[in-house]
Amino acid sequence: MSTLLEVIDVSKRFGGLQAVSRLSLTVNEGEILGLIGPNGAGKSTVFNLINGVYPPESGRVVFAGVDITGEPPHLVARQGIARAHQIVQPLGALSVLDNCTVGACFGRENLALGQARETAREMAIMIGLGDRLDALASSLTTGGKKRLELARALSARPRLLLLDEVLAGLNPTETEQMITTVREIRASGIAILMIEHVMRAVMSLSDRIVVLNLGAKLAEGTPQEVAENPEVITAYFGDSTLMQAAETAP
Repeated sequence: MSTLLEVIDVSKRFGGLQAVSRLSLTVNEGEILGLIGPNGAGKSTVFNLINGVYPPESGRVVFAGVDITGEPPHLVARQGIARAHQIVQPLGALSVLDNCTVGACFGRENLALGQARETAREMAIMIGLGDRLDALASSLTTGGKKRLELARALSARPRLLLLDEVLAGLNPTETEQMITTVREIRASGIAILMIEHVMRAVMSLSDRIVVLNLGAKLAEGTPQEVAENPEVITAYFGDSTLMQAAETAP
């Protein structure tokens, strides 16, 4: 399995706060890497460093063999990295199809409008929004908007998808449906780096997990290895929550 993304010794400070400290991680082709840690651990900052929202103060980000360190988000998207945000912000006055078309136009394949709309239609249908293509994005439920965020990101035809708490705000039925959807995305060949607080989902979906604490890597390994790590249990949970999630994950 070849390496797709390399984050190499990356650091980022905001004033007196060391948000990320000399972090290194890799994502391989076709795998799901979970990124977990308590609130304030630096997870979202890591995403922002990868997709160009912030430049790192040191270290490098390499994607598919190309150094993309400090590249702006639109150029990172052209390289093949797409992101689904925790707080969804669809273009509410536009239809579901038009929202996805925007993603396709500014994605890896640099599609013309007609091709972009076909790709957008395909992705929206795959994600379960085929019956809402002409609906305004603002009319969707929370679960629907989460799916739209995902469909718009997939319309960019990424090789790597950054998922930022895609399960947040979903009810149990929607959560199970989204877990199935994430598995289908991975099965299509897209690698996934995911931040998620729903531990059962992280444990069942991830091939490997990286644990952050205070901006630094605390642990890395398979879900079972992480669940059994005493430092992770103490620093992150302080109880058996993670182990219980590992034991109940399908």
